[in-house]
Amino acid sequence: MTNLTNEVLMAVILLNFFTLGTSRLGACIKTVASQGILLALLPPMVHGINGHSMVLMAGALIIKGTIIPWLLFRAIRQVRIRREIEPRIGYIATLMIGALITAGAFIFADRLPLLPQHYHSLFIPAALSTMGAGFIMLITRRKAITQVLGYLILENGIFIFGILLVEAMPLMVEAGVLLDMLVAIFVMGIVMDHINREYSSINTEHLRLLKE
Repeated sequence: MTNLTNEVLMAVILLNFFTLGTSRLGACIKTVASQGILLALLPPMVHGINGHSMVLMAGALIIKGTIIPWLLFRAIRQVRIRREIEPRIGYIATLMIGALITAGAFIFADRLPLLPQHYHSLFIPAALSTMGAGFIMLITRRKAITQVLGYLILENGIFIFGILLVEAMPLMVEAGVLLDMLVAIFVMGIVMDHINREYSSINTEHLRLLKE
């Protein structure tokens, strides 16, 4: 089972690089949705098939793999954009930074005093590298919708950490995290809609024009 979970986590890491290196919003949304679906499979793989892990898997599949991607595709259809143009940092440089963060995550994870069952797993480096990839997306992209995707990737990294603690965390806390993420997406959708109405664009650089 450890080998299978490691393969899933390695796929999650590779998907991070794809999102950092592409400008196509539709492909990014599909990639983040695929990442969420993969992560939803981890609770029963790690903790066995029980009510707790199955509820968490179902919630992640519905929210990460269905509802949020549908909302994001609806948003890009309304604002009629397909690509992220002129990011603050180029795609090659972004990929290099992502590679450095991923390498640092593996090095840092090797130095942590982990439990014996976690020594050969990729949970810690996958969580750290995914959080790093999400943070890069947040700070290097100009379009509000790609910043939303960065937030989702960042939350996926937090979700990986949470899987390790799924037996210690109450179900209501985990459900609260998923609900907070969904509410945050709704709020960001409203913000994107207002930006698009005022400036006919969702480029966050236009917010600099706001005056008191």
